[in-house]
Amino acid sequence: MAHTPAVDPTKTDAKRRHNPDARAFASDNYAGVHPEILAAIALANGGHQVSYGEDEYTDALQQIFRSHFGPYATAYPVFNGTGANVVALQAVTERWGAVICADSAHIHVDECGAPERVGGLKLLTVPTPDGKLTPELIDREARGWDDEHRAMPQVVSITQSTELGTCYTVDEIKAICDHAHERGMKVHLDGARIANAAATLDVPMRAFTNVAGVDILSFGGTKNGMMMGEAVVVLNPDAVGAMKHLRKLSMQLASKMRFISAQFEALLAKDLWLRNAQHSNAMAKRLAAGARAIDGVEILYPVQANGVFARLPHDVTERLQKQFRFYFWDEAAGDVRWMCSYDTRPEDVDAFVEALAEEMARA
Repeated sequence: MAHTPAVDPTKTDAKRRHNPDARAFASDNYAGVHPEILAAIALANGGHQVSYGEDEYTDALQQIFRSHFGPYATAYPVFNGTGANVVALQAVTERWGAVICADSAHIHVDECGAPERVGGLKLLTVPTPDGKLTPELIDREARGWDDEHRAMPQVVSITQSTELGTCYTVDEIKAICDHAHERGMKVHLDGARIANAAATLDVPMRAFTNVAGVDILSFGGTKNGMMMGEAVVVLNPDAVGAMKHLRKLSMQLASKMRFISAQFEALLAKDLWLRNAQHSNAMAKRLAAGARAIDGVEILYPVQANGVFARLPHDVTERLQKQFRFYFWDEAAGDVRWMCSYDTRPEDVDAFVEALAEEMARA
């Protein structure tokens, strides 16, 4: 009889290769995995479970997502945010379809052309002052449905919270959904930081998704404490068909899906998603308040989630980047982005603000 050797779960030949006390302000993706989510992964380990999403964890996940997004919601875990967006947009467009989005949208700026090259759809971008679309802005591209020379607008894609750290109100999203549906278009919401928006608005996530009329959602977990994994959440079952086949075709079907689903259970079954988002939002407000008090620092947009956008002299940015990692947002203009995470500490923020003040004094 084959014998499975006992395994000491604390033993590993791997080495820690980083300083666990280090913090950066470049991206909420820099943060590690929340301890409660690591514990969930460990609980899901051991023994055998059916692969490709037929496991008990993925089955239980459906009811958890429905508790947040209504009785018709169906969640399809995927590997990453780009995959979630590409699969979701493919699900609600035809081969000749186009997607209207803000010119700052992640699907346009940060996905290496994947929606167009992999998804096979056309993006129709609209400039916005704050990352947010409006019905009037949508109408700049919502036209030409009978023109065979033009890609047909079939979807409006919005991001909540936006790539500029701003948040749509519930009424703003409802107005967009009503406007799009009246014109025969569907609405996709990129929710990479959906929890941060809900924390800011102090409403359930359903208030600005399925209740407001959103048809399909890319739900983000990685930026809010998960190790990996996002989910495509179908909110309007009449708008989407054959999602299981599309996910597989798009190379987003995880064989050991239980380890993605278990993370979502830890995040969503109670309030970890909200606690993490409230903390990262609070740290961003603390950072913005400290930076705003420094002469010469300009905060560019309202701080409504966990990101702060500022304008600094180039030499200040370059010196400060040697102490703390963060990115230029628009290098030509001198704009930078600072992101806070669920594990950003008040003392991390205060040390950053102190270093910023010192560098600005040298400018």
